[in-house]
Amino acid sequence: MDLSKPAQSPLGPEEINARQWGLIIHLSILAGYLLPLAGFIAPVLIWQLKKHDHPMIDAHGKNVANWLLSLLIYGAVAVLLVFVLIGIPLLWGLGILNIVFAIVGGIKANDGVVWAYPFTIRFLS
Repeated sequence: MDLSKPAQSPLGPEEINARQWGLIIHLSILAGYLLPLAGFIAPVLIWQLKKHDHPMIDAHGKNVANWLLSLLIYGAVAVLLVFVLIGIPLLWGLGILNIVFAIVGGIKANDGVVWAYPFTIRFLS
């Protein structure tokens, strides 16, 4: 085995780039925990800027956008249910699901898999 040459990836640079952007789109959801609204703006902005580069990036962006729209609806319902006390654990659960789904989606994107988030309403297909 010749160690003087770097190992060649079986994937092309375009595929690697698409996987990295998919990972970034999913993980950018977590920016909302640092800056208000950044978790909604960053993924959609990245998706809109990069969706023409590779079909996989567009698919990841649509999945994330569908999740964010679903999250807004679920969050609004949970806020209304706060008055009957069940909304508080629902809001906590949505926050945890948002983190878990972003991480799992990012890992799957890095592996080249387009993963649709569970509990997501399909607005964009």
